[in-house]
Amino acid sequence: MSAAVQVREPEAHVRAAMRSIGADARAAARVLANASAEQKNQALAAAARALRERSADILAANARDLAEASAKGLGPAFIDRLTLNPARIEAMAQGLEDVAVLTDPVGRVLAAFMRPNGLRIERVATPLGVVGVIYESRPNVTADAGALCLKSGNAVVLRGGSDSFHSSAAIHACLVAGVKEAGLPEAAISRAPFASRAAVGEMLEGLGGTLDVIVPRGGGSLVERVQREARVPVFAHLEGIVHVYIDRAADLDKARKIVVNAKMRRTGVCGAAETLLVHRSAAPLVLLPLIEALIGAGCAVRGDAAARDVDPRVTAATEEDWRTEYLDAIIAVRVVDSLEAAIDHIETYGSHHTDCIVTEDNAAAETFLKQIDSAIVLHNASTQFADGGEFGFGAEIGIATGRMHARGPVGVEQLCTFKYRVRGDGQTRA
Repeated sequence: MSAAVQVREPEAHVRAAMRSIGADARAAARVLANASAEQKNQALAAAARALRERSADILAANARDLAEASAKGLGPAFIDRLTLNPARIEAMAQGLEDVAVLTDPVGRVLAAFMRPNGLRIERVATPLGVVGVIYESRPNVTADAGALCLKSGNAVVLRGGSDSFHSSAAIHACLVAGVKEAGLPEAAISRAPFASRAAVGEMLEGLGGTLDVIVPRGGGSLVERVQREARVPVFAHLEGIVHVYIDRAADLDKARKIVVNAKMRRTGVCGAAETLLVHRSAAPLVLLPLIEALIGAGCAVRGDAAARDVDPRVTAATEEDWRTEYLDAIIAVRVVDSLEAAIDHIETYGSHHTDCIVTEDNAAAETFLKQIDSAIVLHNASTQFADGGEFGFGAEIGIATGRMHARGPVGVEQLCTFKYRVRGDGQTRA
């Protein structure tokens, strides 16, 4: 399907085409499950090479998407997520190469034991099968998801958002070139060539039973729809309401560096801090410097009475602010009476994504790390490390905040399930 055309077809045609894509992906999954590590790595290396060789085509496609987004009046945070440049294309290519050098997760023996009757039992990692990834404005998800699924022996069906339609198509073409060069089926990395929402509906129904799991990457409305309507398991997070808590034993310089980076490095990522909590005992020393640093970096600050008292530029926070994922240069600030109050606030308003404590008190840090029930909990480090690449996973297909086996950054190991291999010598059951 040409990257130059957004296809808007009747729903009956979309249904038939999507089910055909699913069937082809299922057939490809059977091949991938038994592909060698060398063959998968060859495909990833070839795809990385194609990304670099076709960077001009990718940038041209991205320019089309950016022009359409600007014409729609979309905001700067959205535009940032959509934008590609030579450095970001190189990062995608490097990401594919990083995934290639990871240990192949398929076939790992997770456990082995012998039963009294002589049966030898192994628990062995196997691919999930066919993964559906539904995402919005980030075209780099095309490369990340394709690479991780391929490495873990899964076929993938990608459905990018209409706003990144041309960019995603150009990136997908590079991935297909890679799998073809390695002698793997093109359907190993498939893409829905439709901008219509009907394609999403077909994926949520499971493409005629061919999808094994769905991973949504996008805003609240997309994730809510996926979680509400999907007929297959979902790895997802609804929101990234991320907190940084400054404990009474925090180091000011460390706190200032962490808070500004956690909020402002990239405001549109799900690991960006949205709420700053400050222990009341630390507030006289750290509250004003932290607010000044945030405002100086271009961040709007909304705060409680204590925050407004130290800086008149702070506007009043409402109850809704504690529940908001801004994905923008805005942060909510609250002074709390204790570590326990900070934990209560996070458990009340948080989304179980990523939360951080800044403190030199190791006992307080251990309490926070133990009691905060989030997928990622940090001590004295920026929340922007909530990323599969930073965890050494090569890349991530998303951050899962549920309580299934995949939680936190979903990398190649999390894209595997397992089976039991049982070896006997004629045993029968009484």
